[in-house]
Amino acid sequence: MISNVNILNAKILSDNWYVLKKITYEYTKKDGSVQTQTREAYDRGNGAAILLYNKEQGTVILTRQFRLPTFINGNVNGMLIEACAGLLDKDNPEDCIRRETEEETGYKIREVRKIFEAYMSPGSVTEILYFFIAAYSKEMKVTEGGGIEHEEENIEVLEMDINKAMSMIETGEIRDGKTILLLQYVKLHQVL
Repeated sequence: MISNVNILNAKILSDNWYVLKKITYEYTKKDGSVQTQTREAYDRGNGAAILLYNKEQGTVILTRQFRLPTFINGNVNGMLIEACAGLLDKDNPEDCIRRETEEETGYKIREVRKIFEAYMSPGSVTEILYFFIAAYSKEMKVTEGGGIEHEEENIEVLEMDINKAMSMIETGEIRDGKTILLLQYVKLHQVL
C-alpha cells in the first residue's frame, strides 16, 4: 500500500523524560483530497506487561505504586494497582518482562507466554505494549521485589485471589487498562 501520509515538519517540544513532538503532516483522504493536520505525539518507547498466575491457588501477582498522572487526574492518593510492566529499553519484549518481573515482584519466572500486543493510547502515544502471562510458585520467589531504587521505584507486591481481582475491576479499585486486559484474558481463556 502506498502511504497516504506525508510528514511536513516534526518539532521536538520536550525531551526531558521522553520525547514529545509536534508533527505537521498531509493526509490524503479516501476521496483524494489532501488535508494538513497537526498533532502531538509522545514517544516513550515500547513496553511489556505480564500477569503472573498460580493455577493451584487461583491467585495472581499484582503491584501497587504511586502514579503521578492518575493523581493529577483525580485519583485521590495516586496509588494504582497494576500488572508488572516496564519499558523495553534495548531488550526484546521477553527479556524485558523477565527482568521487570524479578525487579518488581521478586519472582524469577521460568516460562513466559506472549498473548498479544496492543497500542494502549494511539491518539497521542507511540508505545506498543507486549502482553505476557506466566505461571508462578513460591519456589520462584528470589527477592522481595519492589523495584529498583535508582529508578525511583517504590512498588508493593500483592498476591490475591483472581476472583477478588476481578471484583476490584467492578468496584474501581483496579483501573489500569493493561491489568484489566490481562485479568480478563486469564478468566476468558480459563487459565485460572
